[in-house]
Amino acid sequence: MILAVALLTAFALGGRTVTIKGSDTMVILGQRWAEIYMKTHPGATIQVTGGGSGTGIAQLIDGATDIAQSSRPMKDPEKQQLKATRGVAAIEIPTALDGLVIYVHENNPVVKLTLAQLKAMYQADIINWKDVGGPNAEIVLYSRENNSGTYTYFKERVLNGEDFAAQCQMLPGTAAIIDETAKDPNGIGFGGIGYAKGVKVLSIAADEKSEYSEPTAANIASTKYPLARYLYWYCAGEPSGDTRKLVQWILSDEGQKVVAEVGYYPLPKKAASQEKTGK
Repeated sequence: MILAVALLTAFALGGRTVTIKGSDTMVILGQRWAEIYMKTHPGATIQVTGGGSGTGIAQLIDGATDIAQSSRPMKDPEKQQLKATRGVAAIEIPTALDGLVIYVHENNPVVKLTLAQLKAMYQADIINWKDVGGPNAEIVLYSRENNSGTYTYFKERVLNGEDFAAQCQMLPGTAAIIDETAKDPNGIGFGGIGYAKGVKVLSIAADEKSEYSEPTAANIASTKYPLARYLYWYCAGEPSGDTRKLVQWILSDEGQKVVAEVGYYPLPKKAASQEKTGK
């Protein structure tokens, strides 16, 4: 799939290349940032590569990338490994807001689920759509692979760290999940809000007593939507030089405008200002 391979945007204009690797959820955002940044900053060269959050973080630890894109927070053992390997701390930079959203076929009559129902479905305790208000049909489960930050987030937040059902089909990228769900009337998948085209997105409630929420900008910013999350950049030590200039730009009003254009949600103004000033 296109998101599992390198997406390169580079102009041979001299200067140092800044490499960005990792999250497939974020690769379309990173690609767009790179394209616009290079047009407005002559001489800049940015290279964006997908492959999954875990892959990007591993390459940051190995010194193979300047920036790791991740749709999940970096884990403590990963931070410790980076410190041991490169002698510097991991610097976390929230770059955008996202809602991990639940996709179903556009003709599926189901419009909402609780986290408990979602967990039961992905662990095969609920195997028929009729048990959650849908048709009498077997549920077909789609998920990201385990190197994905989205996979990790879903496993921790929805499955409480427990395993996916054996029959769940693991796919290499969010685009693949969208492709399958869009053509499968009985399918269900999950991924970033920026990919939600050609499918229905469900409202989610934390439990049966909670209000169902759609993944709107307001609901995600307030965390009313129970699967709201940040999308991150990670650097090995404080970014400097060309990397620092790029970080400052993506957190600027111009860079955050790109976030909205791609389909994610800009950071709250206060958070973006704090990141830019390093506070």
